[in-house]
Amino acid sequence: MNPFDSDRPRPARSAWAMAAAMLAAAPALAQAAGDDAMPHAQPDAVRLGTITVVGDGAKLGAGQMLKEDAVKGRSTVTKAATEKDLATDTPYQAMALLPGVNTYSYDATGLFGGGLTVRGFNSDQLGFTVNGVPVNDSGNFAVYPQEYVDQENVCTQSVTQGSPDVQSPHSGATGGNITVNTCDPEDKRRLRVAQTLGGLHLTRTFLRVDSGRFADDKAKVFLSYSHTQADKWKGPGQGRKDHLDAGFRYDLGSGSTVLGTLLYNRSVNNNFLTPSLAQLKANGYYWDYSSSFTPGHLTPVNGTAQVEAGPNPAYYKLSVNPFENLVASVSGSFKVNDTTSVKVQPYLWTGYGTGGNQQAVLSETGFLNTSTGKLGAGVDLNGDGDTLDKIIVARGSVTKTSRPGVTAEVDTTLANHQLSFGLWFERADHRQTQPAVPVDANGNPYDIWLRNGQILRPDGTPYEGRDWKTISTAYQAFAADEISILGERGLISLGLRAPHVQRDVTNYANEGFTTTYRLKGDFNEILPQIGLRFALDRTQQVFVNVGKNFRAPPNFAFTGSNVRLNTATGQVELVTATRAETSIMTDLGYRLQTAAFSLSATAFNSDFKDRQANSYNPATDTSTYANAGRVSNHGVEFEIGSASFRGFTAYGSLTLQKSRIRDDMTVTKGQVVPLAGKQFALTPEQMIGASLQYTRGPFYAGLKLKRTGTQYATLMNDEQVPAYTTADLNAGYDFGRVGIMSHTQLRFNIANLGNARYRNPSSGTIVNAVAVGTTSASTVYYYLGAPRLLTLTLSADFD
Repeated sequence: MNPFDSDRPRPARSAWAMAAAMLAAAPALAQAAGDDAMPHAQPDAVRLGTITVVGDGAKLGAGQMLKEDAVKGRSTVTKAATEKDLATDTPYQAMALLPGVNTYSYDATGLFGGGLTVRGFNSDQLGFTVNGVPVNDSGNFAVYPQEYVDQENVCTQSVTQGSPDVQSPHSGATGGNITVNTCDPEDKRRLRVAQTLGGLHLTRTFLRVDSGRFADDKAKVFLSYSHTQADKWKGPGQGRKDHLDAGFRYDLGSGSTVLGTLLYNRSVNNNFLTPSLAQLKANGYYWDYSSSFTPGHLTPVNGTAQVEAGPNPAYYKLSVNPFENLVASVSGSFKVNDTTSVKVQPYLWTGYGTGGNQQAVLSETGFLNTSTGKLGAGVDLNGDGDTLDKIIVARGSVTKTSRPGVTAEVDTTLANHQLSFGLWFERADHRQTQPAVPVDANGNPYDIWLRNGQILRPDGTPYEGRDWKTISTAYQAFAADEISILGERGLISLGLRAPHVQRDVTNYANEGFTTTYRLKGDFNEILPQIGLRFALDRTQQVFVNVGKNFRAPPNFAFTGSNVRLNTATGQVELVTATRAETSIMTDLGYRLQTAAFSLSATAFNSDFKDRQANSYNPATDTSTYANAGRVSNHGVEFEIGSASFRGFTAYGSLTLQKSRIRDDMTVTKGQVVPLAGKQFALTPEQMIGASLQYTRGPFYAGLKLKRTGTQYATLMNDEQVPAYTTADLNAGYDFGRVGIMSHTQLRFNIANLGNARYRNPSSGTIVNAVAVGTTSASTVYYYLGAPRLLTLTLSADFD
């Protein structure tokens, strides 16, 4: 039996019946009035484009939902939910149950990352901020959820499924935005210690110290450190992560406050092999990178060509992803008078690391002659006195980024108008190289970071398989007006932002592309938004929002296979003209928020123009740019959460959606693939999320379920991904004070309780898996679902 065979997806009419039942039952269950004690979202008074929680998040939907007053769809997970989850979880895992969210992790611990789409938009089409700082990769907009923050320090994680907020500092968000916000330091002095042990030799130590208030109760700080490591769930290798978070708050008085955070991460992970469907069937579910460096290096012999091949698949020590990054920001809100305030947030994002598989075979005559600009220079790599050989080396794609920026906003109230005006500016220096280092007889690279011991050309300069420099300059002016009407029963929201992005890409002559060139692209758009929220009564409201979104092309659209040398002119030119991706997003929704429960229903529609189909191969760490033309997506999202009843709280979400490609795609001159009418990849037509939590005194237990419907792995819809269901279990007991310890808690977690097997494509924009006319087939590679994982966490506070 195929490990992915599963029951047929539930008929669409069953899902629609469920949705209708939720709406029909809601008014009957409603109480006469709302409950102000229920947790609700409100804009952060200091950080731009973020929210805070007012009230106890545990009182609604097991911490998976807040009461909302936004003019658009937005869903939030609070600390009340995540503090019961696996301690190593990422934001992707935390938001897995929210409507519209389709997410998976490469392993259960979250150490190795994962993938996410929202309403069919990939993570690189969503704006992603941490404490208001944009953290999408400045080159290709990718998101690496395992790198940013420890979950113990996070208070809210929200997804706006449609249009990003007007003040969002993004140049690549056509599909909404995700915000992650850390908690302020504690008011009282405290040391928290937590130790997690689990399967796969998982061990994690977490320490956090809070100063409590000092300096006349105006200031407080926190500092935390964690070390996490675990074996891979298949094949040899492991993941190791050291993480440091720090933050401060200083209240200046008279309504002015300054916040700051520093988030540092250093990780070294062995990669997971992503098999094709054919490889999976031939080699089994646990097939992975080679555990031995065999056949390894050949004995050097002068005058004879040694042609090395290396293990296949690659040796696991030559498929590693080391990375370190820092996100630092200071956010200040300064009250000018009773009606006007100024917010300023400077930030810095820096990172360095490698990616893809490092195992490569390098020809001793494959070096660039920098004098002639041609290949053929010789280097003796194995020391046998000739340059006839092809030798195994460690060659990886290195990325180094420095990304300073600043956002500023002026807020003022004029009668029933709440006006905001602001600017965002950022300049990202993005260096992408591909050096090589020697590999010893045991398969160990000289330096996994590829900084030291680099292989040199005959003239003493480093070998580079690629050598790109991208300066991405982005700036945006924005303005918003929120108008209260009908005695504050209604709210009209008007917004306008005008982003401008310049890609300045230089390719320095290298072994992969021997011509030096420089290409520039400027992209800008005027993006209006209009929204309306109206309260039908104290418990019911309706809302509508229409907004235009924008995404500049990634920097790799100006490099690699996306450019060519015009032999007639001697100039490098683009293979395909680059255009910014735009979308029109519409939300139409209804909310019912009572003392017993909250329900939200949103109908949405998105219309794309020039949708970018960016294909990524994790094995080679390469990306390909294509224009998929027009795409439309529409559907409905439901979300319901209950208040506590006899110790139980519950949450549920339902997503029903359809995505359609409206244009055929020209893949090369004269080759057109008939995509019109096909469903866009990685867009399940049905998703269901559910959580049930029970609390009695110091004990709690909870169960989470996620059903992901069938989806397609290719734009041609010629390879399908089966539906699957996962379940997670959590339980814990708070022993209270034990000796000098307080809040002493024991937590138990099981990820993938049913040990489900499933797969998710590593890229959602492979055009076709079966040849179409003269267009050859492409191969889809898959991340596989990790098996069941059990963990135990003991934590305590020292006051």
